[in-house]
Amino acid sequence: MAITNSVEDLERVDEIIKRNDIRFIRLQFSDIVGVAKHVTIPVGHWETAVSHGIWFDGSSVEGFARIAESDMYLVPDLNTFAAIPWEMDLSTARVICDVYLPDGEPFPGDPRHVLKRQLERAAQLGLAYQVGPELEFFLFERRPDRSLLPLQPHDNAGYFDVSTDFSHSIRRQMVDALMSMGINVETSHHETAIGQSEIDFRFGPALTAADNAITFRITLKAIAQKNNLHCTFMPKPITGIAGSGMHVHQSLWRKDSGETAMYDAANEYGLSQTALQFIAGQLAHAPAMTPILAPLVNSYKRLVPGYEAPVYISWARTNRSALIRIPRISGGRARSSRCELRCPDPSANPYLAFAVMLAAGLDGIERRMTPPSPSEEDLYHVDGQRSGLETLPGDLGAAIAALQEDAVIQDALGQHVYERYVEAKLLEWSDYRLQVTQWELDRYLTVY
Repeated sequence: MAITNSVEDLERVDEIIKRNDIRFIRLQFSDIVGVAKHVTIPVGHWETAVSHGIWFDGSSVEGFARIAESDMYLVPDLNTFAAIPWEMDLSTARVICDVYLPDGEPFPGDPRHVLKRQLERAAQLGLAYQVGPELEFFLFERRPDRSLLPLQPHDNAGYFDVSTDFSHSIRRQMVDALMSMGINVETSHHETAIGQSEIDFRFGPALTAADNAITFRITLKAIAQKNNLHCTFMPKPITGIAGSGMHVHQSLWRKDSGETAMYDAANEYGLSQTALQFIAGQLAHAPAMTPILAPLVNSYKRLVPGYEAPVYISWARTNRSALIRIPRISGGRARSSRCELRCPDPSANPYLAFAVMLAAGLDGIERRMTPPSPSEEDLYHVDGQRSGLETLPGDLGAAIAALQEDAVIQDALGQHVYERYVEAKLLEWSDYRLQVTQWELDRYLTVY
């Protein structure tokens, strides 16, 4: 199938290639668990990639296809073309691609397609979905032998601290690299835990934000490596301190007018009926979304009381212990109306995460759901049994079971991704359950 691109996009990319003397181009895509994949072509084959795509064997990619259905091709999205700043000595650029089947149809197992399908569903309701993810991460020292264990955090600073080590310098390098790749970074700062930082980029259309989140993880790991550090988005690498989250600010916009669909001055919280229904849908489907938003065995070591992560399925205005928080907005800033989902972590596949979040919210709108009463008390120290609040699944196994009972979230993923994702996660959960940990040995070996 011939691929068409605008003259403006082609000219912009050609200018980047010429200005940076690009010699190699990475065609990047994502597997179902969110790991970035790529194939590299010499710049001389770029015209062919743009006109006809680049074929590859999908059977070798996690969750993609079986041997009998392996032929696929990559179609570059020219809006994502950017020179790679840490590889300028090799004159390399990157472009994010969609995955297509031989008959010219989008591959249903492509996470980017999964998100696009939900965005089209929102568009049919006259809505556009924008998100602003906040990704936290840890930096650890590498030893002379390149090993990481035992873990040594890069600094001993705390929240918003002006550290005396080089963590602030590393963050500046990271921000500079992100900005050069077209990501509009708004803030960077040290987070709560030792060795933990956060860099926030500006909210935008969900597809762009998902692309940026993948680019974010790749970029930060590359800059850390150049400084003999290891950057990890593992949710809970250290016992006893806060883990890393990916809080996601969400907003809905009217496609016909470009105005927010979230705001109503008459409501106590400044929320429209559409916004309340959207929140209700996400609360209703929260258990089933959890294995997508918190996808690792380790994710559930973060989602426990006492470590600034949500446990109870609830919403509130300023209560950061709630699952969904409604940031307070000042007068005259109706366009800032949004809701913040606080359970996702940065190991999630952002395409699938934003897709199920949107699907859950749209289900609330379509079924005119009403959210429960907000929970403004400190839920970090509440008795869940007495409060009557439902909790998020406590482990990956329970989360997968919730997904297996929720047709809305299954449909959002599509049959291919749903089946392959559950298969992969059940294997992960089964493998974990077979392990005997150091904690068990320390606690039980000499006592029993």
